[in-house]
Amino acid sequence: MEQLNALARKKLFLFDIDGTIAVGDTLYDGSAELLDYIERIGGKAYYITNNSTKSGADYVKKFREAYHLETKEEQFVTSGYMTLRFLLRNYADRTIYCMGTRSFIDELRRHGLTVTEKCQPDIACVVVAYDSELSYEKLCETSKVLLTMDVPYYATNPDLRCPIDFGFIPDCGAMCDLLAATTDKHPTYLGKPSKKVVDLCLKLSGFTPEETLVVGDRLYTDIACGINGGVDTCVLFTGEAQKKDLEDTPYKPTYEFETVKDLYLACSAR
Repeated sequence: MEQLNALARKKLFLFDIDGTIAVGDTLYDGSAELLDYIERIGGKAYYITNNSTKSGADYVKKFREAYHLETKEEQFVTSGYMTLRFLLRNYADRTIYCMGTRSFIDELRRHGLTVTEKCQPDIACVVVAYDSELSYEKLCETSKVLLTMDVPYYATNPDLRCPIDFGFIPDCGAMCDLLAATTDKHPTYLGKPSKKVVDLCLKLSGFTPEETLVVGDRLYTDIACGINGGVDTCVLFTGEAQKKDLEDTPYKPTYEFETVKDLYLACSAR
């Protein structure tokens, strides 16, 4: 009972998207009700997805058109956005090699970063993002840079697979594993499970760690991110994680529910 009372006091909800509140263009039953509840209690929802194929503006459009939900760009703290912030701090005047979607590369360039998709002598670092437009040519070029240049190597997120309507598709972590099998190089990941994701959301929202809940479907990114950030966590069994995975994981969630609707019912049961 005390655990449920603590859940009812949460005001800041940090949601993963794919496999947690939606899949593809389908919003899960209970997601809209939970978001309405958060608004009613004076809370705030942020979306801390590791999907870097879309910018914040892209997500605002998708939420409006696919889910009929109105959001603001600043609510989307994506792995792409975390990577952008890192690059602006550390490589603002340098040349960055990037393997990613056109949307992601355009977003980096819109913020004044110098980005190339070709191997060239002035490259200062390599960035690999979840690339839904991946080609063998891109893999070959990235392998060439990693094997011929001794520069720092970063990636947006370690997720191995991304939930989709028929199951899963390869995510950034799987693409990096493929590159590692070819080059023996491994990246530093900049999105979840980094505690900086939680830190930024706390700073933007003004809520306290005690008022905050990370909600996701993946233990080693979503739940690990909340644990690293010092806030409570909730796993939903609508994506990658299954109940049996809790038996031997180092990433034990504070709460567990079958669906987002079950989470909504628990939060609103005052």
